[in-house]
Amino acid sequence: MLKDRSGLLLTTDKAYLIENRLLPVARKREMADLSQLVRALMAGDQALIKDVVEAMTTNESFFFRDNTPFDLFRDKILPALLQRRAGQKSLRIWCAAASTGQEPYSLAMILKENAAKLAGWRIEIIGTDISTEVLKRAKEGIYNQFEVQRGLPIALLVKYFKKVGDHWQIDQALRSMINYQNFNLLNDPKPLENFDIVFCRNVLIYFDPPTKTKVLDGISRQLASDGYLFLGGSETVLGLTQKLQPVPQMRGVYGQAVTAGTTAAR
Repeated sequence: MLKDRSGLLLTTDKAYLIENRLLPVARKREMADLSQLVRALMAGDQALIKDVVEAMTTNESFFFRDNTPFDLFRDKILPALLQRRAGQKSLRIWCAAASTGQEPYSLAMILKENAAKLAGWRIEIIGTDISTEVLKRAKEGIYNQFEVQRGLPIALLVKYFKKVGDHWQIDQALRSMINYQNFNLLNDPKPLENFDIVFCRNVLIYFDPPTKTKVLDGISRQLASDGYLFLGGSETVLGLTQKLQPVPQMRGVYGQAVTAGTTAAR
């Protein structure tokens, strides 16, 4: 059921994950144990199915995760695209599986820091996730002390967040930069339209090879001919699709595959 609904592939070594994620769902429903929960799922309880999918597909996120992708975005890719898009002054970015919003907000902060270069530009950041619960949190942009301490430089915390009780809320100007939408990566991304940059990091690791191929091919169809795809450190397109290829000297970054008679603009 989870694989059909979300692409999540559960192996026998993930029993701990099932218990950790689903026991709270069972307790909320006042169920005795997971067996009772499974019986309700098999009976077709659609509300419960939705809760289970959300619980199992909610993954942690933190600001500027792994640093390198954001350094590449700021120092290499953004300057290159600003030059190549100087005519239309438009840039679209998709954060797939955006979770509670730390990734898109990290990109928004980088863009804000480069505001002078982007004067007059139309910048769109689309953040999608299968979970409506995490999207709600992302839209609010409220994080606890532990969350803002994970990867967020103190200078940016002071500049772009305000204290709300025991939590921190990101500035309204940055919140307004992100358009959050509910979206399942198993679906055709065509309605999201085209993008210059796609972040789909630490998502494919949960899918089997055919599902990975389906997701990558869908992204390829919506990615600009000279666009960039960011994957997680342990993820790759190699052996999964011939439509995308690694960008030289940019680890974890991929672009459209070059076919005979064409030249890549990198």
